[in-house]
Formats: sequence, C-alpha cells, structure tokens
Amino acid sequence: MSDSRADAMTDAVASAAGSWRRATGIAGAAIGVLAAGAAAGVAVERMTVGRAVRRKARLALDSAGPYGTLRGTPGKAYADDGTELYYEVDEVAPDAGGTPSARRLRLFGRKAPAPVTVVFCHGYCLNQDSWHFQRAALRGVVRTVHWDQRSHGRSGRGVAQSRDREPLTIDQLGRDLKAVVDAAAPEGPLVLVGHSMGGMTVMALAAQYPELIAERVAATAFVGTSSGRLGEVNFGLPVAGVNAIRRILPGVLRALGQQAELVEKGRRATAELFAGIIKRYSFAGRDIDPAVERFAERMIESTPIDVVAEFYPAFTDHDKTGALACFRQMPVLVLAGVQDLVTPSGHSEAIADELPDAELVLVPDAGHLVMLEHPEVVIDRLADLLTRAGAVPAAATVSSYGTSSSTVRPR
Repeated sequence: MSDSRADAMTDAVASAAGSWRRATGIAGAAIGVLAAGAAAGVAVERMTVGRAVRRKARLALDSAGPYGTLRGTPGKAYADDGTELYYEVDEVAPDAGGTPSARRLRLFGRKAPAPVTVVFCHGYCLNQDSWHFQRAALRGVVRTVHWDQRSHGRSGRGVAQSRDREPLTIDQLGRDLKAVVDAAAPEGPLVLVGHSMGGMTVMALAAQYPELIAERVAATAFVGTSSGRLGEVNFGLPVAGVNAIRRILPGVLRALGQQAELVEKGRRATAELFAGIIKRYSFAGRDIDPAVERFAERMIESTPIDVVAEFYPAFTDHDKTGALACFRQMPVLVLAGVQDLVTPSGHSEAIADELPDAELVLVPDAGHLVMLEHPEVVIDRLADLLTRAGAVPAAATVSSYGTSSSTVRPR
C-alpha cells in the first residue's frame, strides 16, 4: 500500500471515528460506564440505557477503527504433537525506482534494512492482532511474522491437550515457536518480540534451543512479561483476597472448562459486566480510544473458557530465569507498563537485572496491553532495537509516531 493511500485510510478512519463519537453520545456514555468496571456503575447503566442502545454502541465501537484487519501471506506450521499453528508473513515492499518510501525514511533513514525477520509472539487470551499498531508501522519495511499460539486465534486446538489430556506447559509453547520459525523463517537473522505469555514462549525457546538463539537471533524484545515467580502476583488485590483466589481459582477454572458450552452462553450474556474488568487489567490511562478498548475485549472474549482454564496453571510453574543468559550477547529491549497488574513492572526489572546491557523502558500510565495503550512508545523502541542490532542504519527516527513518554532506567 502506498504512503498516500495509507495516509488517506488513516484520515478516513479518523473521520469515521469522529462521526461515530458525534452520532452516539448516549451509547458512548453507556460504554464509558461499562468501562469504569464498578458493579454499581454497571447497574446504573443497565437501568438507564436500553439493551438495544448498548448493542448499537458495541457495533459502533467495532467499526470505529480498523484494528485487527491487517492480513499477510498465510501459512501453517505443525507442532510436535500435530497441532496446526497459523501464521502470516508481511514481506518487505520493494521501493519504486530504488527510492525509499516516506514511511521507511521516517523509521530507519535512507538505507534499506538488512534482511532480518521480526517474529511477534502474543500473550494469553490474545492473538496476533494484538500487535496491530506495531505491524502497521513495520509493514513493508522489514519482514515480519505474526502467529497465533496454540488454541488461540486461527491456530488449531492443542492436540496434546484436547486429545491426550496433557497439561499445557510453557515449554510446549517454546517448541511451537520453533516450528513456526522453521516454517516461516528457516534462515537468516531473527529478532524475537514477545508480550506477556509470548515473552515466556521466547524464553522457553531459548531454554530448549540455545544454539538457535546463539546462531540466528540478532535481538530480542520482552514486553510486559516475566521470567518466573508469577504465583506471587497479587493482581492489585488485598492480601486476603488474593490468597483466597489462588486457592480456589484453578479448581473453578477446571470446573468451568468442563462445562464450556454452558459457560460460553453465560459469558456472552454477561459480557457487558466483564468489560470493566477487562479494561482494569488491560489499560491504566483514562483516555484510551473506546474502539481500542473494544478491540481488546473482542480478542479476550474470543478465547474459549476451556482454553483459559488449561493455560492458567502453566504460569505458576513458569521459571525461565536461567534461560535469560542466552540473550546476554545481543541487544535486548525490556519494556513494561508501570501500572501493569498482570505482570508487574518489577518482573521486567528482574529480567533487566539478569541482562545488565539491556535497555529497560518503564512506561508511565500504562497497563498490561502497553502495545495498544502507548503504541508509539513500543514502535519507537522497537525501531531503536533494530538499529542497535545492525538490522537498520543508525540514527533511525520515528518522529511521525509521536514522542516517547517512557522513562529509561540509566545503566
């Protein structure tokens, strides 16, 4: 897509979003109440705004932005248990007449990037579309691979879990990533980017295939993730409350997973009640585009409850601190939202402590989905990471995407 067409599309989206905001004042207020997350607020909203109006508001939100609409060349990889893993590749777009496009110039300067492949790994209950903004920024500029973890997005249901009733492990996800790399990027330098569970997947890849990391990985980015001790996370709850949840949640999720069809019906019926919870644990700021909030809701809601149940126990067992040593000889970005309640920023600081040459970026007023909440910061730091890896020329800039609001811990 040419820069002029991309800019025209951006303008059209902005115009449509503006029209939506003017045309749906009451509906937007309804969604705002939902996003507040307080049960009392939801109750007031349900009494004062009709179901039809709320439904129209959700439809308007779904159409307000093109989030999750970027598609690439599809492909399939197969895990060691036969699970079908779906991925898409965005190739580097040729520059007409040898002149770099305006977008490439904004990102990396005048020279073309080296033939590196950037592999994006998404988090729990999300899918490859969670990297929408970063994908749009790098689209056609560097080769990228976006894939759906097993049982998420367009990938198949985990065979070992659904057929053999084997527990899901983060190590299995690391082997899945190896299968995707073998299929989508069998040669050439790699940059691995992982958010939350995706970052854990990258660590699991390193633990099992250290030679791949040493021979082919040029740089790595860990976004809102953890190398272990997730069983100590309190999710912003009082000690008594979080202790009770830790005791009962695994059993509750197992029970819900065994009644998946019934639970999904109830889940759809009460989706509005969960919108506030999703916002609380996804974002920190108050000025998030409602369409982005709704986009995040759709991804999370699309994850079946039995998948939620089977993945959850793996996080308590996750400990890949030792595997971080594989990344010490390369440029590494460690980035997190300061107000992340799911994988608190202290876990990112712990990763950076193991990688003393890594760049640690803590983003104020950002929650767990920092790549959606502050996309310009993540884009800026990823572009810099590619520069430090030697994949692109020095003095790269992403000024057209806004200034970074991050704080970088001095080394």
